[in-house]
Parts: sequence; structure tokens; C-alpha cells
Amino acid sequence: MDYKDIATPTRTKALLNQYGFNFKKSLGQNFLIDVNIIHNIIDASDIDAQTGIIEVGPGMGSLTEQLAKSAKKVVAFEIDQRLIPVLKDTMEPYDNVTVINEDILKADIAHYVTEHLADCEKIMVVANLPYYITTPILLNLMQQKLPIDGYVVMMQKEVGERLNAQVGTKAYGSLSIVAQYYTETSKVLTVPKSVFLPPPNVDSIVVKLMKRQTPIVDIDDENRFFKMTKAAFSQRRKTINNNYQSLFVNGKANKAQILEWLEAADIDPRRRGETLSIKEFANLYNGLQNFTELAF
Repeated sequence: MDYKDIATPTRTKALLNQYGFNFKKSLGQNFLIDVNIIHNIIDASDIDAQTGIIEVGPGMGSLTEQLAKSAKKVVAFEIDQRLIPVLKDTMEPYDNVTVINEDILKADIAHYVTEHLADCEKIMVVANLPYYITTPILLNLMQQKLPIDGYVVMMQKEVGERLNAQVGTKAYGSLSIVAQYYTETSKVLTVPKSVFLPPPNVDSIVVKLMKRQTPIVDIDDENRFFKMTKAAFSQRRKTINNNYQSLFVNGKANKAQILEWLEAADIDPRRRGETLSIKEFANLYNGLQNFTELAF
């Protein structure tokens, strides 16, 4: 058995040939072939012998094997049935890796955390995420109230910039607000297309998101709050006043109340969504209790 690093062009190509594996574009499969990038990801994750890892989309195990060397346990979710026998072989030297052939968006993650990672002091999500469903995966994990301490994840550069965006920038939007609500975000590194097989069409970025002990703002219903913030960006060129007329039931008929609500929160109705901080959005949301006619 060849135990050389999987994340090299030679070993990855040998495995592809050995298993007659063809990439499925629909699954966003791009395998990492640079061990240095992987070591940078692991360093940023602050993994030790008491850390449990959730990985999404392990592929042939290029990141998985390096995680297995540092972490206590790795639970990897792989949707592609064709990769299960490959991973069985490549992960054979590591008895601390469990591969689950399920869609991460449908899996009972809480169950697997209890079953495999209950004895870990810290749980991190470390993954090269499939680009076509990065946002749903992250939102799903963040909103499930799982005992996850943080995320160090590779994704399409554009999505990573939105997660890590500052107020007033072009990238800032509803996704920035969700990420900021649950986590403190930072950029780890930008990753060129050339370190993947096959190379993707876009550059990538590794982002670190560490869970806040308590959310940055105090609101009573996260889903409603996120629905309200999302509406402010529904048409980015429009003012929040205009965008919110589409959010509320009978919004057009309640124009005066919407103006009154915005002004009560000290928000100029001519502003656009990207200029509002999460704290300003929280003030707006909490102010809705005084405007019962504004329903959504």
C-alpha cells in the first residue's frame, strides 16, 4: 500500500487511474493537490489531540488524512457513493476516521456528533466545501445549534468575501449578517485554481469562522430576523424603504407606517441595505413590536 500524501498530483492521478474515477461536475468535485495549502488550513484550525473534526466532501481523502494525523477523530460526510471504496482504502491506516455516505444537508448531524465525537473537547468543521452548495451547508450547520466551536472552510472566493464583508462594501449582504450573528470571521488565505484537479473556474479562499459564546445582538426569533435583513438586500439598488414595502403584507398600503418605523429606529429611509450594521438591523427588528400592522 502506498502511504504517500494523497494531496500531490502524482498520487491523486494514480488513484484516479486505479479506480477509473471520473469527476462529476454536478457535485463540484475539485481535489486538492497541494499539501502546503492543507497544512495552512490545519494550522488555522488549531487542532490538537482532543479535537473532533467534521469534514464535508472528503473526495479521495487528501485533507482527511492530514486531519487524521492531528485530530482525535474525523467524521467525513461524502455524498458520492463511488468514492466510498476509495476512501476505505486511502483511510485504512487511520482508525480515527469515520466516513458517512450521506448528503450533509439531509444527515442527522447531531446524532453523528453524539455517536462519534462526544468525547472530544472541541469540535471544528474543516473542509474544502463543494462550491455549488457552500452557503446552504454553512447556514444549515450554524442554525442547528450543534456543539461546533468553529469552521475553517475553503470555498469560492466570492462567497468567502461575502461571509467576511464589512458594512458598506459591495460584498456585504444578508449572508454577512448571518455569519456575523453566529461567528467572528476572518480570512486565512487565498487559494489559486492551480492547486486543484481539475482546476475550478474561480479562485478560492479559506475563511475561519469561530462561534460566538452569545450572539452579537439580542433578538427573539432568528429566522424572522434573517428574513427581515434579507429583504433589505432584495434589490440592492433600491432604498430600504422601497425594499421593505415588498416584505410586509400590504406594504404598499402601509408606506406611512414603514417610514415611521424606520425613523423611530433612527434609520434614514433613503439608505440602502449594505449601509446598515447588524446592530442597526437589530434595532429595526426589535422596533417592530410597536408596529403591529407591519406583518410579514
